Amino acid sequence: MPTGVRLLWASVPHRVRSQLHLRRPSRWGTLVPVVFAVAGMLATTSAQTARGTDLRSVGRTDTADVIREQQHRADVQEQQVSALRRQVQALTVQTTPSGSLVRRLAGDQSDLAPAAGTAVATGPGVTVRLDDAHRDGSLPDGFTPDDVVVHQQDVQAVVNALWSAGAEAMMLMDQRVISTSAVRCVGNVLILQGRVYSPPYLIRAVGDPTALRRGLARSPQLRIYREYVDALGLGYAVSAQRSLTMPGYDGTIELRYARTQRP
Repeated sequence: MPTGVRLLWASVPHRVRSQLHLRRPSRWGTLVPVVFAVAGMLATTSAQTARGTDLRSVGRTDTADVIREQQHRADVQEQQVSALRRQVQALTVQTTPSGSLVRRLAGDQSDLAPAAGTAVATGPGVTVRLDDAHRDGSLPDGFTPDDVVVHQQDVQAVVNALWSAGAEAMMLMDQRVISTSAVRCVGNVLILQGRVYSPPYLIRAVGDPTALRRGLARSPQLRIYREYVDALGLGYAVSAQRSLTMPGYDGTIELRYARTQRP
């Protein structure tokens, strides 16, 4: 008899073993030893394979760690792409003769860089901070948990209001954004140009602080948001800045899909 079967059979109470011996052989009776044998083999194999560890934990992956690793890899690759792009531009200017079409286009690119957002921007402006409401779980009547988090339309409302008020340059979190940058949220996390951010969200804009504040105050969408600030404690803070410095936008500026939208 296999070792696993003997161990299991020895663990069966004597009274039960005696009853099994006294019963007449039957189809189920013949299957009992087979079941014990299979169970013993499985138990022995599992014990030898596990060696005191949890077999179910093997191959488990922490999703947050995967996201952080991929984010770091993407950041490194973006830095490499930016460095290579600068090298290509510098070598192109060096190897082309003066007065050529390439030189003229390079000059035009430099002139258009501030308007396109690809040049460093410096000047006074404002900072806007949006944050989820920090509550103990209780909500006033008529409100849901969805009302106490910052949504995509809230971030987009700030961005649109600042552009409309004459913002010359803008940053969302640690990234420079331009007029074609897409602001997307999944749940209560922000996805911007391949990176993931959690609240609080920080939006900075270079421009006339008075005009930018006025644009935020006039926004109908932000007027509704401020009502929820008063009712539920959503985070909303605007502060003027004497000087802001923003790096140039180094992502793609190619616009693939666009359509006009009437207000």
